[in-house]
Amino acid sequence: MTKQKRIALAIKNVVSLMMDKVMENVLIKNPFIKEEHRANKPLYAALVPDEIFKGSHFERRFVTPFGGVWEKLAHVVAVEAHGNCTMGHSVEGTVGSESLRRIQEVLNRLEHNKKGSDKIKPNWAEELKYIKEGGGNPIPVSVICDVFIHNEESNIRYAFELKGPLPNSDQTKVSKEKMFKLLAMEPPKVDYAFYALPY
Repeated sequence: MTKQKRIALAIKNVVSLMMDKVMENVLIKNPFIKEEHRANKPLYAALVPDEIFKGSHFERRFVTPFGGVWEKLAHVVAVEAHGNCTMGHSVEGTVGSESLRRIQEVLNRLEHNKKGSDKIKPNWAEELKYIKEGGGNPIPVSVICDVFIHNEESNIRYAFELKGPLPNSDQTKVSKEKMFKLLAMEPPKVDYAFYALPY
């Protein structure tokens, strides 16, 4: 079986398992019972057809578990494509004190622009170059990656931050800070860092 077919099968297995659990939950463990719904919410039941609430009942039981599927999918794809994958992996290293200061400077500039001036647009390449040039006394730093892959054949190390479809600005800022720290570590501990929105 080719690598692509193994990846496709692994993805199918994760999604099938999740859907089996959702369907068991919706149809057997916790089905929509219209009489119970009408007794608990008589006004809603009088105004809106049961089918609408039945759909909503299903959606809640589908969307909640699906949120955790993205990391499982990332894991099975990484294992098939690269041979290994660690979830919630801690990367330990050192970053220069001036580089750490510059990370905060860059993040603060992006979040808080000066009055009367235009909002600064992100520029990953320039920001990272500026941060790496900072240097300074080495400070121990620990960064937890959502997904960490070390391809032992190519010796390339990847770090991923996985977020939902509409992350808030605080989540985005924390992820960008983590990626800056990972890529500013000396000696390097990762070769690539990615911010992934799976949707």
